[in-house]
Parts: sequence; C-alpha cells; structure tokens
Amino acid sequence: MREILTVQAGQCGNQIGTAFWKNIIQEHGIDEEGKYVGTNEAQIERANVYFSEARDRRYVPRVVGVDLEPGVINSIRESKYGHLFRPESMVCADNGAGNNWAKGFYTEGAELLDSVLDIVRREAEGCDLLSGFQVCHSVAGGTGSGLGSLLLQKIREEYPDRMLSTFTVMPSARASDTVVEPYNSVLTIHHLIENSDMTFCLDNEALGRICVETLKIKSPVHDDLNNLVARVMSGVTTSLRFPGQLNADLRKLAVNMVPFPRLHFLISGIAPLTGSQAQSYRNVTVPDLCQQMYDARNMMVLTDPRHGRYLTCAAMFRGKVSLKECEDTILAYADKNPSVFIEWIPNSTQIAVCDVPRFDMDISSTFLGNSTSIQELFARIRIQFSSMFRRKAFIHWFTDEGMDEMEFTEAESNIADLINEYKQYQDAAVDEDFASYEGAAFDDPHADADGDIHPMGPPDDAAY
Repeated sequence: MREILTVQAGQCGNQIGTAFWKNIIQEHGIDEEGKYVGTNEAQIERANVYFSEARDRRYVPRVVGVDLEPGVINSIRESKYGHLFRPESMVCADNGAGNNWAKGFYTEGAELLDSVLDIVRREAEGCDLLSGFQVCHSVAGGTGSGLGSLLLQKIREEYPDRMLSTFTVMPSARASDTVVEPYNSVLTIHHLIENSDMTFCLDNEALGRICVETLKIKSPVHDDLNNLVARVMSGVTTSLRFPGQLNADLRKLAVNMVPFPRLHFLISGIAPLTGSQAQSYRNVTVPDLCQQMYDARNMMVLTDPRHGRYLTCAAMFRGKVSLKECEDTILAYADKNPSVFIEWIPNSTQIAVCDVPRFDMDISSTFLGNSTSIQELFARIRIQFSSMFRRKAFIHWFTDEGMDEMEFTEAESNIADLINEYKQYQDAAVDEDFASYEGAAFDDPHADADGDIHPMGPPDDAAY
C-alpha cells in the first residue's frame, strides 16, 4: 500500500499531530490502545496508509515525534492516547531551542538528528511502498523552524523520489508569540521553497476567527484550533485511506496543484462549518459545501483569495454525494466567477469523491487552493524581517550558534523572488502568451501560410 510517514517537530507540530491521530483513529474505528473496535470493514481495509499492524491486530501510528524539550512529548506519553504510540518513536532532548532557528538547525537539533533519522529509516524500511512524508511544524519557534528545516533537508537528500508535504503553521498578523519570529519564519520558508513538494499553510489567527465567527465558540482554546487542522489533514488523504469514486493521493494531488515547482504553498478550507447549536436546523447540500469552501472567511490562513487568483484548486468530497452534482456545482461556480481563476489553465479544479463519510457528519468536503494571494503573507513576513535585519537587531543570538549573516540575506532574497513569481503569474494574460505562440508558428521555417507547422516541409499541392 502507499504508506505515509508522519514527522512531528516542535511543540506546535506535536500538538497538531496528536489532534490528527485522535481524529483519524475515530475514522478507522480504532480505540486508544490501537485495537480495532469498528463494525465496517471499509474502515480498516486501508488503515495501513497511516498505521503499521503489530501482533494481535494492534494498529500503531507510523509517526516520528521530536522536540528539543521534554514537556510536550511527556504530556503525550501520559495522556490517554499515550499507549497508542510506539515509545521509541517519540524523541526529545532537554535543553530546548529557545525560539532560536540556529539552535534547532546547527547545534541542539544537529545533536539529535542521527537518532531521529534512524527511526525514520526504520519506519520507511517497514513500508511496502512508501508514498511520502508529511511534516507537521510551526515556522515561528525554534524547534519546528530550525530542526524542522534540517529534517526537511535530510529527508529530501535520502528520499529524493518520495513526496514531501508539510502542514506549516505560519505567523499571524497580530498574534505574535516571539520577537524573533520574522527571522525564524524567513529562514524556514527559504528551506520550504527548496525542499517541500506541497506546503499546506495555516495560521492561528485565521483558525481562531473561524472558531469565533463561524463555529460560535466564544473563547477558543488550542484544542479547538488543532481540531480544525486535524480535519484538513485527514481530508487531504481521505481517498487514499478509503474506497471512492475518484481517487487522489499525494502525488496526484501535487501534479494537479503545483504548476511551477516553487509555487507550492496552498491555502486550505473545510466544509461544513456550523455552530453546534445550528447543526440540527440545517440540511447540508453539495452547493452549500461549495459556497463555504470558496468563502474567504473560512480559509485557514489569513489571506484573502479575492486579492489574487487561483492557479489551481482541489475539492475532495466525502459521503453519499453524486459525482455529477459535485462537478456541475464546481463548474457553475467557475463560470460565475471567471476573474477568480487564471484563464490560461483550463479546468483548473481537481475533484475527488470518497463514499465513506466522516464519523460525525453525513457529507463534508476539503478544499485546497494554490492562490497568488498567498504573496500577501510572505510580503508581510518579509517587511517585518527587513525592518529588524536592517538594524542587525538580535542577529548575535544566531551568529553565536555558527550561522553566517549571508544566510539571512539569501533567505530574504529567495522570498522576494517568490513574491515576484506570484505577481508575474497573477498578471500574466492568456492573450500575450497566445500571441507569442502564434508568432513563433509563423516564424517556423516549416510553417505554411496559415501558420500550420509541417516538420517535413509544407505539402506539395501538386501531390493532392
């Protein structure tokens, strides 16, 4: 089977990873001890995408959890889900990264690297056919950013032909945890551009806004935010884990979602999103799902898709829904809103349908969009980075760990190039490209007067 190995780095990565496993064991009918207690064989038929089977039909998550301080790892071990995980797959150090990317990448993280890679290799060797890796981390702190970047680099070197996707928590516009967050973020995004195949962007402010405004939770806590992330993570691989009408896996998804290798930063959304009190008053339909999926207020990263254009999209539906209705609804939305989509990529929305519904709802959907509006996020981070780096503020904490100032300059330059690439493709019109293509045809030595190209030369009229 096409297995996926999950790597969780840092406090944030381990917390959203744990929320994901809580979510996914319910979908597959597995209890907290790893025993199958479900009633539908379809639940467990492809469970080995995320789980390896131990003796007595015990299902063990295929995961490597790593942190540079023991707090979060110990809390996972002591929780009621602690027995679910293999003890040696959770690795931690004692010193912490101190919100410093360089500590995670060069010093503290580098010391832990070999033991983490040994576990990754062992898990990968136990797979029949490893599809790829999914890495959960944040770019703002020290471990998720520094050690996360190091793991991405090493995994890419050792497994160059496997898919590498990341669920990355980006910094919020207003809610910032650390002062050096812009430095950590820019250095990590630099590595994501080079090493990741797909990056699903999330941010706490957008997640908090969805909880308050849409789900009507007055004071959301981290568990509420992590639950939303877990739903996206399980939605992305639904059709790999369950039988369906139209399948998608990590590679198929990347082939359809990433038109240019550097532009692989995706925004995500889920539907339906309804407050618990209003659920019983509502019958959700496919058009309802579509309307919520494309709604800017329900995107899980704080950027407005209306300020850019979609290069590509993916819509993954779950439950007893008609494939034709899904296709017609998506097509109708695209026809009504042509300016939202890039016109030189026709049929830019990939659709997948899975027959098995979520454990808590009849029909649902997951949305992914490769939107040029994500440049707003990168521009915001770059402005914050530049204002501090111009004065060389806090730089000594990074250079003391063995970093070179040139790394900051290279990272900033890489992000500036990325922003310009998004702008270039957002503004590119089909007319310019088509005109140049037409012109090339007329210039071709094998073209006839109508511009049709004949590699063997224009046909001889006398021969006909």
